[in-house]
Amino acid sequence: MPDFATIRLEIEGRTAILTLNRPDRLNAMNQQMKDDLRDAWTIVRDEPEIWCAIVTGEGRAFSSGADVESLDSGGFRKIDHWRKLAMIETIRALPTPRRMGVMKPVIAAVNGLVNGVTLDLVTEADIPIASDKAQFFDSHVSLGYVSSHEMVNMARRVPVAVAMRMALLGAKERMSAERALAVGLVTEVVPHDRLMERARELAGMICENAPLAVWGTKMGILRGLGLPVEQAEEIAAGYLEVVEQSEDHAEGPRAFMEKRKPDWKAR
Repeated sequence: MPDFATIRLEIEGRTAILTLNRPDRLNAMNQQMKDDLRDAWTIVRDEPEIWCAIVTGEGRAFSSGADVESLDSGGFRKIDHWRKLAMIETIRALPTPRRMGVMKPVIAAVNGLVNGVTLDLVTEADIPIASDKAQFFDSHVSLGYVSSHEMVNMARRVPVAVAMRMALLGAKERMSAERALAVGLVTEVVPHDRLMERARELAGMICENAPLAVWGTKMGILRGLGLPVEQAEEIAAGYLEVVEQSEDHAEGPRAFMEKRKPDWKAR
């Protein structure tokens, strides 16, 4: 695996572990981290031996959000239409699993505070779990910024009123891990010292299943969100049809009949 300046990428069996690694800055997101994450997610997406990923943070924070010192502080500037279009493309280019086209399951192991732009790594995770020390907040409005894609994504994961409260209170309020569990932002809260152990357990259970079936199931669910149920079912059926042509689709029933563990090939 390549060496990155601001993250670690480790491969354990079929699982990739991405660790945000700027603990002296509470893993704040700067341009180098964006570039590193983009390259890391590309590896996760394209490497056939990787079937699942975990993303977490080093030290006491998952991530404090954007590195404020790296933001443009040049004062107000008139924004023309070309700049508006560039801003939209920048949002689309953010290095998150969904925007990078990662079909493989992603587990977010939230080890501490998470704020702002890096909330996307939680709301885009397929199985977000949290340490009992985790805290969630969005400080955009407290810094004079609009909370845009972060809260758009949040409002698709939790009730709108919960997302609105987080967005409008800004840095004035932090959501606890237990509250995050209650509103559906995370699926499980575990003792801090067991967080990565539990994340690895979940990744291991995922990797015992047929990988193509897992990926097709994930995409069938996500692509159908917000569509009429008939359309959503058609999309899911398309993924089913593709996976039915795979070797693994035949291996599953065969292994069941022979009373043995399936030998998945991801093909």
